[in-house]
Amino acid sequence: MNLVAPPSLQSGDLVYLCAPAKAIEEHYIIEAENWLQSIGLRAMRSLNLTGRHHYFSGTELERLADLQAGLDHPQAKAVWCVRGGYGCVQILDGLQWAQFIREPKWLIGFSDICVLHHKIQSLGFQSIHGTMALNIEKNSAEAKARLSEILYGEKASFDFEPKPFNQLGKASGTLVGGNLSITYSMLATPERYPFNDAILFIEDLAEHLYHIDRMFHALQKSGALAQINGLIVGGMTDLEDTDVPFGKTIEALILTHFKYRKIPICFDFPAGHIDDNQALALGAEVQLEVNSEQVVLSYL
Repeated sequence: MNLVAPPSLQSGDLVYLCAPAKAIEEHYIIEAENWLQSIGLRAMRSLNLTGRHHYFSGTELERLADLQAGLDHPQAKAVWCVRGGYGCVQILDGLQWAQFIREPKWLIGFSDICVLHHKIQSLGFQSIHGTMALNIEKNSAEAKARLSEILYGEKASFDFEPKPFNQLGKASGTLVGGNLSITYSMLATPERYPFNDAILFIEDLAEHLYHIDRMFHALQKSGALAQINGLIVGGMTDLEDTDVPFGKTIEALILTHFKYRKIPICFDFPAGHIDDNQALALGAEVQLEVNSEQVVLSYL
């Protein structure tokens, strides 16, 4: 699809911090600011960054204004969402994207922030599925290094050991995805991912196994699973089962939806609600190779 990568950052560039969803405590912000400084970047806080309105960092209008200011800011070269939770979909339709389209910048985040990734990909641009201020202190060195690399214009390949349930194969396509629950929730919207010839990445947190099966059935019935060229399964963290067990592992559950499609599938990719949450450039062209000796994800 040839989605456009925003300009790479240079040392001394400004990164705008905002909280478009759940509220966050200030000590997480300070940790993120210190990390940005350590890699040569400057931080700017949105007006309501440490605000609180019930569950949220602010009212819908305050959160909308904060994110809009970041998207439009003439000096900011990236917008870093400090945490997820819930709330991005509440403000999505109020955002204006004309200035962003003229001068695109990297938007960074995961979990609920995947709502914004959907929108940005629908506009024809890449964005970063990566760690946030809430997680930066506990993240692995690799997770932080991957985020820094993409911001500074480097996209190194991934190479890691295979897992027993992997489905072997080799394919290329546009990398789309993120949080499975968000991708599922956006299926019937104008911002739905273009799944044709895509490499789909998924991860999730604290979902019941039967919920995940339901979401995969929706992806199947929508045509998405028949269109993708490959599947990357990241962290499936703290999954729950019913009192009477569902009867399948997460790997077996997912593979039942690919009985008749022999596309490459890998499990336990280092991204998601895990400490080793390595950044991915969503919207980039990639190649996924899954063989008996290794898994390699390369940017093309």
